[in-house]
Amino acid sequence: MSNSITIFDTTLRDGEQAPGASMTVPEKVRIAHKLADLNVDVIEAGFPISSPAQTEAVARIASEVDGPVTCALARTKEDDIDAAGEALADSSDTRLHTFIATSDVHIEAKFDKLGNTMAEKRDAIIQRAVRAIEQALTYTNDVEFSAEDAGRTDRAFLCEIVQAAAEAGATTINIPDTTGYCAPSEYTDLLASVVDCLPDPDAVTLSTHCHDDLGLATANTLAGIRAGARQVEC
Repeated sequence: MSNSITIFDTTLRDGEQAPGASMTVPEKVRIAHKLADLNVDVIEAGFPISSPAQTEAVARIASEVDGPVTCALARTKEDDIDAAGEALADSSDTRLHTFIATSDVHIEAKFDKLGNTMAEKRDAIIQRAVRAIEQALTYTNDVEFSAEDAGRTDRAFLCEIVQAAAEAGATTINIPDTTGYCAPSEYTDLLASVVDCLPDPDAVTLSTHCHDDLGLATANTLAGIRAGARQVEC
């Protein structure tokens, strides 16, 4: 199957954020083995910078679980990237996943000190993303970039940062509906616009990451596949 869909399971990272879903390190490792039995392609094992337990879980899954690629999450910060890279150090089959907010509402809330105007803040965010991707590539050749809150991001800016991420060397570009805001038709248009703006869409894997706030995560994921996504985060 030359046109298969990559299954990226984020139970141990994003799933753990659900109320009552926190897990011990041994529980995470046990679930990771079960995910390997299910033949998922990528396991997002945790967010190493956030705690020693997260670091331990990622390191143990990377070294103990065979089959899937082990992925660690990091913000576009130098310490985050180093923590993720070091947690993955005992495995050669790894991915580093870095993200930064791109919607105006998130930029205003999180990055008010990056510039005086929205244009200045957007330029700074692109520079942060590029630096993070380049740093991540010193740890692994499999780097994913996510534009957080892509569903509410200005389309022109989304295309600009996606192009920059691809040029910097990201191998997977993730377009998340972080707030569960999109309807399927909107998400199809969003993914299609990203495909159209990439100079070589076949050079990267386009990914979905849909939240279920309005009960549309599955529908949006299928809409994303129809628009050209070849990875599903679930």
